[in-house]
Amino acid sequence: MDKKTAKLLKITLPLLLGVALVWYSLSKISIEELIFYFKNADYTYITFGLLFGLMSHLSRAYRWKFMIEPMGYTLRLPNSIMAVFATYLVNYTIPRAGEITRATILTNYEGVPFEKGFGTIVAERIADMVVMLGIIVVTLFLEFDFIYQFFSERFDPYKIIIAGIGLLVLGGLFLLFIKRSSSKFAVKVRTFVNGLIEGVLSIFKMKHKWAFIFHTLFIWAMYILMFYITTLSIPETSNLPVAAVLIGFISASFSIAATNGGIGSYPVAVYAAFSIFAIAKEPSLAFGWIMWSSQTFMIIVLGGLSLIYLPIYNRTK
Repeated sequence: MDKKTAKLLKITLPLLLGVALVWYSLSKISIEELIFYFKNADYTYITFGLLFGLMSHLSRAYRWKFMIEPMGYTLRLPNSIMAVFATYLVNYTIPRAGEITRATILTNYEGVPFEKGFGTIVAERIADMVVMLGIIVVTLFLEFDFIYQFFSERFDPYKIIIAGIGLLVLGGLFLLFIKRSSSKFAVKVRTFVNGLIEGVLSIFKMKHKWAFIFHTLFIWAMYILMFYITTLSIPETSNLPVAAVLIGFISASFSIAATNGGIGSYPVAVYAAFSIFAIAKEPSLAFGWIMWSSQTFMIIVLGGLSLIYLPIYNRTK
């Protein structure tokens, strides 16, 4: 496969998947029902959800300053904020193009070389991934009994144990292969893993490492609060157990990477997670659409304003 075809597929496949998932979700709930939930939702809680989402984005913009300063540059906070919102907006068009846009904004308006700016964004993503893995581990620990019961009722426990042992063995063999092999694939994996480790360790070498760690935890705390407070906007999802909130949040978070900004995939991911707890499909899908639509509205407005105001704010440079 040539590079042009691969690039075209990277752009079109997420869009096609998003369209397919939009159709799928709307086949599970009628437009009339969806409009009913939107009309009757409690917008006080939705507004609080938007506020928590906004605080997470502002914290992300401020955190970025800690990564730029060690390279000898001073990142102006307004530029950082506008770059973050522009990133989210551009990601709705072409997957991962937002990160390139963000590094380009940094180069154009702050004079930071593109490769250095992009490197900080990669390191930032590594920190976020570590926290996300931590949330998954904590969820598994807190809800182990529920998760075990859920799977044991649907699958033979002995088969689950055998499958787990099998996965551990295969994982061990894979790690051994990666460690000893000189193939291109193994070298790429080793390089990637070493980069992850180096990126995580570099955080502890920062001048403001504790501030960086605080903002990273704060960002994800706001994400969870944003998700939880918005569940209160619909009566059917206002009394969810903690397990449903955490598993729904994790499922929804991964859905954003599946399509452009979670288009179509976000409501379906929420519906899939909530169905584990026997929550009806209509309110589950409605909540997913309300949650996604409210946050998307904020990104479109603030991202659009950021792209317009960036050259105005920096016109003297």
